[in-house]
Amino acid sequence: MRELIYRLASNPLLFMGIAIASIFANILALASPLFVIQVLNRYVAQGVNATLLTLVTGVLLAVIFEFIFRQIRLKLAGAISERTNSKMSVASYSLLLKAKASALERIPVGQRNQITGSAQMVETAYGASNIATVFDVPFSLLFIGVLYLLSPVLAGVTGLFVVAVYVVGHYGARVHQRLASQLLRESVSSNTLVSTACEQIDTVRGFNAYRFLQKAWVHTLGKTTKSRQSGEMSQSIMNTISQSASALLGVAIISVGAMRVVDGSLDVGSMIGANILAARALMPIIRLAQLGVIFAGAKEGLRQLREFSAIPQEAEGGSVKPNYTGAIEFKDAAFAYPGSSTPVFESFSFTIKPNTITVVCGENGAGKSTLARILAGVLDLSRGQVLVDGLDLQQASLNWWRTQIAYLPQEPKLLNATIRENILVAAPETDEARLSQVVQSAGLSKYLDESADGLESQITNAGASLSLGIRRRIALARALVSACKVAIFDEPTDGLDREGVASIYAVMKNLSAQGCSIIVISHDAKLIKGAGQVVDLNEKPTPRITQRTHTSTTSPTDVGGAS
Repeated sequence: MRELIYRLASNPLLFMGIAIASIFANILALASPLFVIQVLNRYVAQGVNATLLTLVTGVLLAVIFEFIFRQIRLKLAGAISERTNSKMSVASYSLLLKAKASALERIPVGQRNQITGSAQMVETAYGASNIATVFDVPFSLLFIGVLYLLSPVLAGVTGLFVVAVYVVGHYGARVHQRLASQLLRESVSSNTLVSTACEQIDTVRGFNAYRFLQKAWVHTLGKTTKSRQSGEMSQSIMNTISQSASALLGVAIISVGAMRVVDGSLDVGSMIGANILAARALMPIIRLAQLGVIFAGAKEGLRQLREFSAIPQEAEGGSVKPNYTGAIEFKDAAFAYPGSSTPVFESFSFTIKPNTITVVCGENGAGKSTLARILAGVLDLSRGQVLVDGLDLQQASLNWWRTQIAYLPQEPKLLNATIRENILVAAPETDEARLSQVVQSAGLSKYLDESADGLESQITNAGASLSLGIRRRIALARALVSACKVAIFDEPTDGLDREGVASIYAVMKNLSAQGCSIIVISHDAKLIKGAGQVVDLNEKPTPRITQRTHTSTTSPTDVGGAS
């Protein structure tokens, strides 16, 4: 309920509108029981048709206006729901986009996937109809009050039922919240297993991990099924109690009312009207009890969102270098992954001059990709500085810095969008002539010519259905479009055929012609031979820096060498 109060407090005018509409709607709802009382006591007793016509006209008008006010209330509640839900959805997704990579990667993939599900759970719980329902709850007292004027005894019976249903509903909500928490934890486990099966196919197949994963899945599925069944049982019990309470209240009102009629303290019309009033008083409490289960699940979803919001986020703002040259300097740099006692490297100092080629080499696990991700602003140093034209990268605007670099990981992941949108993601204003030139330079022309939709071809599943060569060429085209001053290539020639390697060399040449500093993580002997300097991460803990005889204007044409 705290979330509901927050939503209402954030929209005071809409809140007042809903409250006013609720007042009129519930007052008008009194027309039906009062109509029954008047018809039975006046018309039946006197038989005057004009009286009946007046009563029918009055109740019809009341029903129509009640409907109108309830629709107005629903519209206003919908406005509150849509505003807050939209903000929550954007905020929850932004948490994923802006979270520091080092912190995000420590969270199981299943839990990361759960964040949007938690947001949707909250959005569903606090939808327009549920908000409107809550506003009917206080008016149970109105119906009990009117019932008291007819018969204090019947009002007391109704009050007992209202309290009993509320208590049971509150207890049921607490039980369901515990079950919802358990179910969410188990959903994280199942999501993680699904991701493992889909994203680690080579490991699963290569090491015959099928039986292990299937066993884990069966175990997780059993726990999830048990929790879900418990939750469904809890909700079913609540619904049964609610329905039974409504039926039992009707029996109680008629039984007690009949006795009052017999002893002359109540007339028949008032007894039947009292039954309607009692049902009206109990109904909001029944709905609240049912909503309690839904709100309990939403509360758990909110708890997860709060936990996720505590993840360190990338800094906003920062300094920029309007005329950045492409120079980079590492000063006494060190990096170790959280929880690891062994640094990847330390006491690391070297300079990358503008428009040069630097090759970073080393065995698998030496820290090559780690260094690339530090340069890309994805990871932060444990100690020391990375200076770009003298500006500490940790003080720089990340938005600005990422417009200065083009980072091409070994396994590029593409956006689920068209090829055109993937290429132009960082420079959507690029004209067709420039785009055509970039496509040709990246070696994509032949592939696009053979494709039915060309640049409008839709990429799905992050490009997993495309060959590594095509994915890299799309990533290369994206790099060429951007006006970057630094290009970082992670094992760019690994796994490519001769044509693909030639495309890589051509792109490096083009980038160098644009005045770009090139950093290559590679074992490629030709690349190492053509580099201005080589950083060997096999040397621990301080990498070895080897300066080549090339000048600062080393051309990537030297890199390709003779084929």
